Amino acid sequence: MGRWICCLCSRVVDSLMLLLVLALSCNPSTAATASPSAPHIKPSYNFGRTFLGLDKCNACIGTSICKKFFKEEIRFDTWLSSHLKLPPSYLLSYSGNYTDDAKSWRMVDITRLTSKYRHDRADKRICISLLKSKTCSLERALRRTHRFQKWLRAKRLTPDLVQGLSSPMLRCPSQRLLDRIVRRYAEVPDAGSIYMDHLTDRDKLRLLYTLSVNSHPILLQIFPDVEGWPFPRYLGSCGRLVVSASTRPLRDFYGAAPEVAADLALQLLTVLRSMGTNDLNYFFYFTHVDAGTFGVFSNGHLFIRDASTLGIIDKEEGSQLIDGQQEYKDIFSCLTVDCQSAFVSCNSIREKHSLVMVCQELLPKLLKGKFLQPVQEKIDSFLQHCANGLTDDQGVNEAVAKLVELLKPLRSCDSRFAYRYPDCKYSDKY
Repeated sequence: MGRWICCLCSRVVDSLMLLLVLALSCNPSTAATASPSAPHIKPSYNFGRTFLGLDKCNACIGTSICKKFFKEEIRFDTWLSSHLKLPPSYLLSYSGNYTDDAKSWRMVDITRLTSKYRHDRADKRICISLLKSKTCSLERALRRTHRFQKWLRAKRLTPDLVQGLSSPMLRCPSQRLLDRIVRRYAEVPDAGSIYMDHLTDRDKLRLLYTLSVNSHPILLQIFPDVEGWPFPRYLGSCGRLVVSASTRPLRDFYGAAPEVAADLALQLLTVLRSMGTNDLNYFFYFTHVDAGTFGVFSNGHLFIRDASTLGIIDKEEGSQLIDGQQEYKDIFSCLTVDCQSAFVSCNSIREKHSLVMVCQELLPKLLKGKFLQPVQEKIDSFLQHCANGLTDDQGVNEAVAKLVELLKPLRSCDSRFAYRYPDCKYSDKY
């Protein structure tokens, strides 16, 4: 009997020792020292409110995609690195990666509406001009302005509420365009209404701030790519950062093969034509173009990468604001531009302006020296006629038509152009 009890006690002690070992291995603090093969803790981004611009809200763009940043479902281009570090905050744009399932990732562009330097200057201007201080609560300062008090009382976004804002999109506003902004503003739950009842005071300030600084994200929201508009998809905002589908700037293709250059030139001219004539009767025009204005997706499809210099004229309703009213200016008119800048008259804008700018600034760099003679000589001649066409509407249209006719047979049909392949094999259109 005694030997049986002694044996039983021995087994109990062995069992207790085994449980103790298991418990130690499950304790992270002891396991790290006891086991050399302990799993490595995944590093994380140390996001700060300042980097994202959340410390400036509600004088910011929005917060719709902040959770993605903090859950690391949006990462910068070093997301595969074992040392995750935030890029410098002074950059205007960043390459990033976005996921919905933590398995498949897709490229995105993470951008600021303007440089951090200009943002900081604007913030100081707000505090000094409104509260006579170098630092202040931006939200409290902006809420006290006459313009925002009018926004708070308004049931509907009307032309007088946006008069004097520097955005080209709002220089010649129609009520139909402003209703579209309210109805499709993606930083609030979709109400599908032209009235601003579903916008809180905070939402109204964010919308006004965005329109005052840079209307690019608003254009992406109200004219989405899924409806056929040539803009990258808007994915959301966090503080003063905007996330959208990734494109490579057109400048990256200046050294491309001739057939690629011909394809992109034709797409560029097609986009400009569609922005002048579309089913909704809006006429889009550029106030400025450069090598970053347009971008190209991985499938070869060309889009408008930067919509900040796009103006809109409503051909159906016309402008609801006469040119004299545009001269009204306040702090919201001066957040990113010189307050002394003169507005372009709505009546002075011509449909050929965008074509002429592209012929002057972009197409010569894209098509220069790409083709054999006499084709190259003809291309250069048509581009010159187009670039000099400010005084000759008919000359611009004829030069562009001839350029299109010349470029069409120069492009190829293969997998490099996934946006139209293999359709081009079976269509006379290509």
